[in-house]
Amino acid sequence: MKVIIDRLEGEYAVVELDNGDFANVPRNVLPNLVDEGDVITIEIDEEATDQRRKRLEGLMEGL
Repeated sequence: MKVIIDRLEGEYAVVELDNGDFANVPRNVLPNLVDEGDVITIEIDEEATDQRRKRLEGLMEGL
């Protein structure tokens, strides 16, 4: 998914989503040098997700 940084408002960035809706995103979760007009790609890191799930399953088995 790609979003466009519409504007920066204090601690939030207002982003335009693919469907034309807008959402507020905390600036601390975005790259430090993000600026108005930038296009950001949001994607799932499948490898990291799988590793995390396996680790949590191992912890649950130990309970």
